Amino acid sequence: MTVADRARPLGGLLARDPVVVTAGEGVFADALAAQGVPVRPVDWRPPPSETEAALTAVLSDPGHVDANARAVERLVTARPQLVDVRPARDVLDLDAGTFLHAGPPLDWERASGPMRGALIGAMLLEGLAETPLGAEHALERGAATLESCHAHATVGPMAGVVSPSMWMLVVEDAEYGGTAYCPLNEGLGKVLRFGSYGPDVIDRLDWMGEVLGPVLQAAVRTRGPLDLTALIAEALRMGDELHGRNRAATSLLLRELAPALLAAEDVPRDRAAAALRFTAGNDQFFLNVGMAAAKACADAARNVPGSSLVVAMAANGTDFGVQVSGTGDRWFTVPASVPEGRYLGGHGPDDANPDLGDAAIVETAGMGGFALAAAPAVVRSVGGDVPGALAATHRMYEITLAEHPLLQIPLLSFRGTPVGVDVARVVRTGIPPVIDTGIAGRAAGTGQVGAGLVEPPRAVFTAALTALAEIEQGRG
Repeated sequence: MTVADRARPLGGLLARDPVVVTAGEGVFADALAAQGVPVRPVDWRPPPSETEAALTAVLSDPGHVDANARAVERLVTARPQLVDVRPARDVLDLDAGTFLHAGPPLDWERASGPMRGALIGAMLLEGLAETPLGAEHALERGAATLESCHAHATVGPMAGVVSPSMWMLVVEDAEYGGTAYCPLNEGLGKVLRFGSYGPDVIDRLDWMGEVLGPVLQAAVRTRGPLDLTALIAEALRMGDELHGRNRAATSLLLRELAPALLAAEDVPRDRAAAALRFTAGNDQFFLNVGMAAAKACADAARNVPGSSLVVAMAANGTDFGVQVSGTGDRWFTVPASVPEGRYLGGHGPDDANPDLGDAAIVETAGMGGFALAAAPAVVRSVGGDVPGALAATHRMYEITLAEHPLLQIPLLSFRGTPVGVDVARVVRTGIPPVIDTGIAGRAAGTGQVGAGLVEPPRAVFTAALTALAEIEQGRG
């Protein structure tokens, strides 16, 4: 409102054309629009009556606002730095028969096709089976111990399977002292994370363990700690949203590491060249780096009593789950949804597996689907259009606790990305988070069949809110 408007009756409201704000069913809005009346629909609905008690208990807690403020402050002020690249057996102390996986805890019997495919591939990679069928039979007999990546401060894209010989990105939080891990990105196409386990997949993973991991380790150690928040902020300004699109971030990472790699001692020239070619040819290479950075930030916000801030969103191909700051390490789960998006090579929705992966950790930290307005080009790979991308980011401001002070969106006049998903706001508004994701084929070994967006059911946030309310009532 201008100064002149303030001096006029009713703030000058009657001097401008009215705009009708509508909520709920679109019949009324459509009728007005048909008559030429300016309409502004609002995506709002009253919370379900069964959530009133939980909402009241959480929102009436005198310490709730301060708890959320502390949690989201830690989330946005964490300082993730890439400090090393090391084998999983060393940094995670994994035994030969222990595999990590994406999402909430899962056993073989409930594992989806792509998760089973990735576990079969891990068995072959580790030499625990000679054939896919032998690996499958061994897994059926309980030959491997399966644990959630998140239980080990780790995140993995899609199936997220981590086995002892895989090399891990090591990200330390210089502000609060935490450490997070993520495996190296394999590239696109038929890869382990999408459930493929053919000879080419295993050969690539062997090469990554023999060549890529040690070369990157030499580069990172020669360069020293790399500030990932600054790199991510610059990538957002260059058109990435850090989930479906990482082209700028990958280029920026290469710019930082290539000189250090050339200066590193004892790295054969042919291996350095091969590592640079592989990384430069994989526009999604930075995704895993960004995931580890987001995990470090989200973990800094854990275990704040009374906080309804989401610190993890993840899926294992069977279940979708969330963890909340004020409820510790407890998972709240619902059946995973099938993403909507664009399919590859003649595939369609019938070929798609339900949502899969830990990569929604980047949405948890204010990137990915929450920053779609920063990356209009990403709609070409996930479906939709540019206005839809802008609208998605605007909706996310309604369910988050803050705007990121460093991660900014040029197209929104450098407004900070929406960050800090609040289960209470999700339940109260009925607006679910929007998450970028790849789409894996249902059958083990199929690989990627598309990419798109997925919105988790509100029920999982209602369950988390109810548990937090019970904790708060117990404390009271």
